[in-house]
Parts: sequence; C-alpha cells; structure tokens
Amino acid sequence: MLRRKCAAARFRAWSAPCVGASENSAILLFRYMKFKIHQSNLMEALNAVQGVVGSRVTLPVLSNVLVEASGENLTFTTTDFTVAKRFSCKAEIAENGAVTLPVKRLTSIVRELSDQIVEIASADGGEAAVRMQCGSYKSRIVGIAASDFPKIPATTDGQSYTMPQAALKEMLRKTAYAAAADDASRPVLTGTLLSFADGKATCVSTDGRRLALVWSEVEFPPENAKDVVLAPRTVAELSRSLGDEGDVRVTVKDTQIVFEFGQMYFSSKLLNGTYPNYKQVVITDCEHKMRANREELLAVLRRINVSTTPTTNAMRLTFADNLLTIAVNAPDVEEATDTVTVKYDGPPITAIFNPEYMMEPLKNLTSDEVVIEINNPSSPGLVKDDTSFLYVLMPLRV
Repeated sequence: MLRRKCAAARFRAWSAPCVGASENSAILLFRYMKFKIHQSNLMEALNAVQGVVGSRVTLPVLSNVLVEASGENLTFTTTDFTVAKRFSCKAEIAENGAVTLPVKRLTSIVRELSDQIVEIASADGGEAAVRMQCGSYKSRIVGIAASDFPKIPATTDGQSYTMPQAALKEMLRKTAYAAAADDASRPVLTGTLLSFADGKATCVSTDGRRLALVWSEVEFPPENAKDVVLAPRTVAELSRSLGDEGDVRVTVKDTQIVFEFGQMYFSSKLLNGTYPNYKQVVITDCEHKMRANREELLAVLRRINVSTTPTTNAMRLTFADNLLTIAVNAPDVEEATDTVTVKYDGPPITAIFNPEYMMEPLKNLTSDEVVIEINNPSSPGLVKDDTSFLYVLMPLRV
C-alpha cells in the first residue's frame, strides 16, 4: 500500500505543473480513434521512444506508449517520470483520438508485420483497446485510457540555445564515460555538466580520478549563460536519439531541460547538486609531449590490459627516443611488455596509469593522432587530439 501511495505521489508531482499531455491534449476527450500508417514509419516511431520504458515500473501505464492522433499528425510518447520522449510523424487519420498501449508488446508485433499499411482503430466496447490490421494479420490489443497517462512538462519559455545535433552528440560521446558509475556521497558526479558560457557549450564529466572535457562554439546572449547537470539516463537517451544532421534546440527552465530535434521532443529532470569547479583543477599544457597513432596505441593498451588483474590494474608507461614502452607486472600472476613508435625526443620519463582509463578516450576519439603530455611521474597526464577535447588522468602510486 505504501509503495502505491509513493507512486501516486510521484505521479502528482510530475504532472501537476504541466499544461497537458501534448499541444493536442484536447483529443483526450474523443472516444474513437482511427488511422493508417506504413509499417516502417510505425516501427521508426516506436523504436524512437521505447527505450524510456524500463522492465520495472511503479505504475502500469508507464509500460505503455501514449498514441495520439490529431489532424495529420500522430504522436507517440513514453515516460518514466524522470525523462519523457515524444516522436511525431504524419499519418492518414480518419478520427482523432488517443490511447495508451503496451509499448514492448506493440513493438514486437509491428516488427514482425509485413511491409504494408497498418490500420489501427479503437475497438468496440472501450476506449482503451484497439484493433490492428496489416495485410492478413489482425489483432486486438488492450491498453489503458489516455487520461491515465502522466502529463508531460511543457517548457515553452526559459533559456534557449541552438546547436548542431552532431556537435552535441559528439560532445556527449567524448565525455560521458568519465562520469562516476555510482557515487552515493556525491551523486552529481554521476552526471555530465553541460555549460553555456563565453560563447561556448562545454561538456564535462569526472569521477574524481579522471576528467573529460570538450567544447563547441554556440551563439547565445551573454545573459543566458548557465550550467546544468544531465542525469546519466538523459545522456544515454540523448546519445541514442541525436542525429548527424540538423540542429537541436535546448531549453532550460528551473529543474527541467528540453531537447527538440527533428521529429523528437525529449524532456528530462536535471540532476540536483553543484558540480565541482573543474576550471580550478584542469591543466592544459605539460612539459613533456609525445604524439602517437591513436589506433596503434589503443591496440597495444588492449593487449597489455589483458594481463592486469582487479588488484593490480596498473601499467607503466616509459617514453624515450621515439618509443613508448608499456608494461604490467602482476606478482604471482604474469607480466607483459609491448612497445609502440611515437614522436618524442625528450628525456626518458615514466608514469603509471590505469589502463582502462587510458583506453576509454582513445575508443571515443576519431582523430588519427593523439597527444599525451606529462610534467613528472607524480603529476596528472593529459590526452588531447586535434579538436577541443581534453582528458586529464591522475597517475597511480604503486
């Protein structure tokens, strides 16, 4: 009983300040719905939104997708209270209406349908069921009334920014892996900072042992400077949904952020907490610098990493005479050494790093070459490429 009360309270907290399920919320008054859409378009819409729905939900309706038909537009909406995704597309609509349907089951059915027109109409005897037909296939699917679906926050005002989808997608890819996987004492470190300041959008992730940073130029009024922290779920859904063409409009208001791009409307709650002042700890230049082919270096690191253990997860990097030697030595287990040709003509210098932490930026960069910098064995190391990317890695002491 207590669990149901808590779920109901979150439902009210989520929906109370909202203006409606969508701009077409009035269609919830209609009892009947009927439309036609091609199987491939229906599959695209369901694939776009189904990732929000998890295996465990607090309310049955959260397992469903809200399907709304109005005019010439179909919208598909899912939410888990924290994030919400809405995908819009054109369809041949005979009757306006709305219903929620089990999204996983519906997706599984549509995936197996033939490449033809799908007809969906409200079933007789209740607004929470539909009949679906595609070619010789026919079925009846029972859902839940659209009026039971949580209202999605409508951020119509606030601070807005516009940037290329590809730029934001790349920024998240280059930084999100450096966030803390789980930090009960500082939950904000599990998120990714998105900062709009000084004519730039900057993404930063850190777990206290390494930090990834990348920025992109964006035009916006100086008074719109703002820092927000994206929750891990938000970053994951954005990374899956953003495309390589077109712009994304980002709107921030209070504790809510909205991303609008293509046919997608994606809203999310922001992560609470003050993000660490990364500018105080970030170094941008070191005395000793070497250049290496990214893929060759990554291949060597992968081979060496096989010989590490959970208790001896450290590798020794020695730079000397255009050669980088990487070694691990796990007592009573095994040892391994490998080399890679680099561009370095400074004095010999050695540092110890976590191989996994060294590999992760190399996996997410696309540049042919990377630059590794260090001042001394006890100072942080830097990984750079030919873009605005910067990765700071603390050394290990063994």
